[in-house]
Parts: sequence; structure tokens; C-alpha cells
Amino acid sequence: MGKNELKGDSGQRFREWIKHVLNQDLVFQHIKIIYPTAPLRPYTPMNGGLSNVWFDRYKISNDCPEHLESIDSMCQVLANLIDEEVKNGIKKNRILVGGFSMGGCMALHLAFRKHRDLAGVFVLSSFLNKTSAVYQALKKNEDTLPELFQCHGTTDELVLHSWGEETNSILKSLGVNTTFHSFTNLFHELSKSELEKLKSWILEKLPREMEKKQVNKTSILSSNSM
Repeated sequence: MGKNELKGDSGQRFREWIKHVLNQDLVFQHIKIIYPTAPLRPYTPMNGGLSNVWFDRYKISNDCPEHLESIDSMCQVLANLIDEEVKNGIKKNRILVGGFSMGGCMALHLAFRKHRDLAGVFVLSSFLNKTSAVYQALKKNEDTLPELFQCHGTTDELVLHSWGEETNSILKSLGVNTTFHSFTNLFHELSKSELEKLKSWILEKLPREMEKKQVNKTSILSSNSM
């Protein structure tokens, strides 16, 4: 997966990308990781060509309306995955959602508009549009919000660092407990240091829980990249 791609691709390829960067799989003894695949759909920035993307965009910019119809449709699909984990005995406050690029944006909509009782959300090289429905929803919010872990490369030419920084700043002003890490000379790609920070954060948010002398299984829903 190249650093200049801005599409969904498959969950398996995202997993392989992480493994390539870390030189090992992202594995936790007490945590289950789910890598869903974005559906094949017409994508406007590719002149309507078919691509595996979580939702459509009118253009790749933070200064345009969101394609809410496709976003909300995928929120329901991903919410079904969360519901399935809950049915299997995983508490919602033991579930994280997150992803890279478009996957991170999808996670922000899922966590802050639909499922505010999750443990947290992480986004890598992602952004929200200036008039995002996420911001509108949080202006009316009185609930406790999931914590946000966010990373962005300073030399990202596809999703500008300033877009990610602005997203984090606005979310913070709307009551989200946020952490923002900038990575010098990182383009629209993953880095080992970034993933190591993410791994530490995941372990902080989902520590081992001892119940009846057994470790509870926990789950991450990891939306993959654009």
C-alpha cells in the first residue's frame, strides 16, 4: 500500500502493512483485533471509478460538505460489528475503534456521533471536514466522550498536517480529551514510532482485567485506510 493512496483497500492488506512497518504482527495476549474491509463503491475523487472506500467524498478537502448518506450507511455496518462483540460478552467500555486516513475519519463519526460509551478512538493521518456532522453532534452533547489518540505526519501531502491539527483542536474545544502527536518527515503512511506509541496507548486504555481468575477478552475495531 503506497504512501500516496487514499482509499479503503482490504482489512487483510492493512494488517499486512502494519506487520511490514513493525516487522511483526500487532498482537496483544488479551486483546482481539478486527480488521474490517471497506466495500467496493463508486468514488467521486476517482471520477466515479470503483474503489474500496468507507464512504464517498465530493473532493479530497476539508473545505466541502461531507457525503453523509454514505458515511451513515457505513456507521450502521460497523455498529453491527460492535453489537456482535457485545453479544459475545465484550463490554463497550472495553472496545476501541480507529484507523488510518479515511478509516480514522470513519472511526470519529462512529465514536462521537453513534457510540460515545466506547473506551476510545484512534486516528492516524485523518481529518474531518470543517462543517462535519461530528462537530454539530458534539455541540449538543452532554455525555462522557471517548478519549482520542491522534497522529499525523508533518510532510503529508495528501491529508495535510494542518487538517489533522485543526480537527484535533476543534474536537478538544468541544470537550474531547485529546492527544495529538506530530511526526517529522512522515508522509501519508505509517511509521514504526507512530505504531509503537499507538500500541502503548492501547495497553493503557485496555489493561488486563482479572475476573474469576481469568483475563477478559477485549476488542478493537480497526478501520483500515483510505
